[in-house]
Amino acid sequence: MASLTFERVLASAETLPAEEQTMLAELLQRRRTESWRKETAADAVVAVKKFRSGKLKPASAENVIARLRAAK
Repeated sequence: MASLTFERVLASAETLPAEEQTMLAELLQRRRTESWRKETAADAVVAVKKFRSGKLKPASAENVIARLRAAK
């Protein structure tokens, strides 16, 4: 089976009627959103486990933001 590339997928999508292109775009967006939600939930589970085990300590939002800015 030939491997799919972004360009091939895009070219194939462009051959669809306009309505189907819209449906495809909406479906891809919904699936991406759902994947992001699952990834975020999994990250949250790991963070809670680390926090409960003492590997993470509570911090104020201001402190966290300052640390993130300093890490640039």
